[in-house]
Amino acid sequence: MKAPNTSKARVLVVGDVMLDRYWYGDASRISPEAPVPVLLFREEEYRLGGAANVAANCAALGATTRLLSVVGRDSAGRQLGAMLKTKKVDARLHTDARIKTTQKLRIIGGRHQQLLRIDLEREPSSEVLAAKLADYRKALKECDVVLLSDYGKGGLEHIAVMIREGRKAGKLVLVDPKGDDYTRYKGASLLTPNLKELTEVVGRAKDEKDLATRAQALRERLKLDALLLTRGENGMVLFRNRKTVRVPAEKREVSDVTGAGDTVIATLAVMLAAGEGVEAAVRAANRAGGIAVTKFGTAQVTLKEIFGK
Repeated sequence: MKAPNTSKARVLVVGDVMLDRYWYGDASRISPEAPVPVLLFREEEYRLGGAANVAANCAALGATTRLLSVVGRDSAGRQLGAMLKTKKVDARLHTDARIKTTQKLRIIGGRHQQLLRIDLEREPSSEVLAAKLADYRKALKECDVVLLSDYGKGGLEHIAVMIREGRKAGKLVLVDPKGDDYTRYKGASLLTPNLKELTEVVGRAKDEKDLATRAQALRERLKLDALLLTRGENGMVLFRNRKTVRVPAEKREVSDVTGAGDTVIATLAVMLAAGEGVEAAVRAANRAGGIAVTKFGTAQVTLKEIFGK
């Protein structure tokens, strides 16, 4: 595989951003008050999560990246903005005083063992989302590929409109889906569910042939150009019109699967924006996802890691 020139690739990311927080410490004893471990706190770390991690991955691959999202008027929102700036992401973060920026706090014991996760979240207001939609319409003119990262946190209330207007503007529109109502993604260029997510929508398949039939039926019903099923250690399957392409996973030692899906769809978007064909983009994304799971927590993958020199 040869690395494409991504310097002129332009990606617009829209979706739910999160601040990933990690508390590290030693958890070698059990509390006398309840049968739970006691963490002797050592340090805290902040990382980009959700659509913020997707955007950071696009930028790490060399693409000019713009991000549209909503945060609270709080320290977590300001922290996200500052971190995105260091990753060279042009972040347009609308603030909503009525919500708190989505945060995921993971409590980590020795050897990167996750003991607990605490989520803080609240859906943004309709007024702020309408303002973001206006920004989206302006940003469409300055991108090659639109990437909609849906984490089900309420930031993509107008996703059907975004898909319709993106396609009308002649852009490829990629969607990382959430939930069991995929009708809102109708007309997208490409959808990237994992096996669990797809099963929630089409039901449990009897075998591989049945799975392919259900996936193709969903693709046709939603009028998608392609559907990419990600299957972790079993690789990926690309479903297109009358064609199915299976891409085996590259064997690697898995450290953490957190954020691997972000890396996959970000790589797809950048490769397509750089002029690569769909199958070549999928193979690059498959390799990038395999690299991402060797890293702890949400992380970015570079062109050099994917393609070598």
